[in-house]
Amino acid sequence: MADDAKAKGNAAFSAGDFIAAVSHFSDAIALAPTNHVLYSNRSAAYASLQRYAEALSDAKKTVELKPDWSKGYSRLGAAHLGLGHFDDAVSAYKKGLEIDPNNEALKSGLADAQSEARSRAVPSPNNLFGDAFSGPEMWSKLTSDPTTRPYLQQPDFVKMMQEIQRNPNNLNLYLKDQRVMQALGVLLNVKFRAPTPEDAEMQESSTPERKAEPPKEEEKKAREPGSESMELSVEEREKKERKSQALKEKEAGNAAYKKKDFDTAIQHYTKAIELDDEDISFIMNRAATYLEMGQYEECIKDCDKAVERGRELRSDYKMIAKALTRKGTALVKLAKSSKDYEPAIESFQKALTEHRNPETLKKLNDVEKAKKELEQQEYFDPKLADEEREKGNEFFKQQKYPEAVKHYTESLKRNPNDPKAYSNRAACYTKLGALPEGLKDAEKCIELDPTFSKGYTRKGAIQFFTKEYEKALETYQEGLKHDPQNQELLDGVRRCVEQINKASRGDLSPEELKERQAKGMQDPEIQNILSDPVMRQVLIDFQENPKAAQEHTKNPMVMTKIQKLVSAGIVQIR
Repeated sequence: MADDAKAKGNAAFSAGDFIAAVSHFSDAIALAPTNHVLYSNRSAAYASLQRYAEALSDAKKTVELKPDWSKGYSRLGAAHLGLGHFDDAVSAYKKGLEIDPNNEALKSGLADAQSEARSRAVPSPNNLFGDAFSGPEMWSKLTSDPTTRPYLQQPDFVKMMQEIQRNPNNLNLYLKDQRVMQALGVLLNVKFRAPTPEDAEMQESSTPERKAEPPKEEEKKAREPGSESMELSVEEREKKERKSQALKEKEAGNAAYKKKDFDTAIQHYTKAIELDDEDISFIMNRAATYLEMGQYEECIKDCDKAVERGRELRSDYKMIAKALTRKGTALVKLAKSSKDYEPAIESFQKALTEHRNPETLKKLNDVEKAKKELEQQEYFDPKLADEEREKGNEFFKQQKYPEAVKHYTESLKRNPNDPKAYSNRAACYTKLGALPEGLKDAEKCIELDPTFSKGYTRKGAIQFFTKEYEKALETYQEGLKHDPQNQELLDGVRRCVEQINKASRGDLSPEELKERQAKGMQDPEIQNILSDPVMRQVLIDFQENPKAAQEHTKNPMVMTKIQKLVSAGIVQIR
């Protein structure tokens, strides 16, 4: 939750919406009050709003929580600089550089603070009024005087005064602006005489080559009380007020949501949306409430609206992903058939293209699994499965194995728990030479019904065909435990023993021996036997120490391993 609020704050800060950023960071701090990064971020947001006192408080908290973090001192220095505490700013930046000597932001901040401190300590001859612009008292004086109060609604005037306050030497740049002169008079408690037409005539006669140009129409309008500039300022102020009120509605909605008072939460979130349509988190919260209430259609509508509006506003991609994930969750709740899961899967996939969130990925995997299981349930029909298996049997008798495989596969879709269909398809795969697929089906057949002898005969036949005689023998013997009189299994045992004894007697041709040895060396079990130091010593004893070899023959485990080596053609007994 704190990370989500932090992400929203970062997005708002990047978009220049510092009021919203402060609100989001405050939400995050309420959830994680010991996280120094959150205080640092909120300090930056306050500083961007020129609320330096709050910025200073958060910067001090940052340094308190994390005294070895250089960025905290950067925030502290910036806040002091904004308040005109230049010596404190210099001290803060120096402390930060002690921790991180190569930090460019701290170096730049220190240079600015030292420059400001010098300019305040030794006013230049061109600016004798530096003290008049220092500190917050300047703004209070301008606000209290009726002649300068309207100027504070004009952005260009405020910007000029901020630049003069930052560096009093800039006063020389704006002395021609009568508003600045009027403000200077208020700050110095001196009344400057307003310019008269005679002054203008004198100026014109003294410098005939530079005629004074009449003020531009735009500048006149900007200075009039009813100007467009002032109207924009009022609009911006109203917009900020609406955003602030919307955030309060959101907080009220969150409180109601936590109390499970969903109807009240919906009302507050709706009001927040009406006040500020540039924050999709309000829509998202309402969608979450609808989801809790079981009003899934309304939730989906809000999620679609959040995605559409978020793309228009270029909102954080994580927010878009969250909306798509929430929509997918609602669609899953509405699903009644396997096809109903498809829109939910699509929504989750789109969310993952926006932001690969582990929670969304898990939801996608879960819904795909649920869809597959439901498809099997919908398709399950034992009667039709038997019909398809019989069709496969007819094609098998006609030696049309690919067609038989097709029908056995359809039979298994209708009834995936039929061992006979797996057994029959394994026989088809064997005929087609698809031995790995056949082995897999035979093993599945045995898994479904360990007493079904056909599964063992299919598996043993494939292992015999691949010349894995030891494994085939084990398979046939396992089958005989369940059906001791089964002739196919007995024949399989006989054939395997013949091949194994053939190797023991040394009756293999050079080509057969070479082939069997190569195959044996690929067997992990054979590799383990040969890499075993004990078995290597046993093999040496069989060659060089008859007495020790005789002792080894009494060990059943050793003899079993020897027999495997003999069957693989690795060892020959003469």
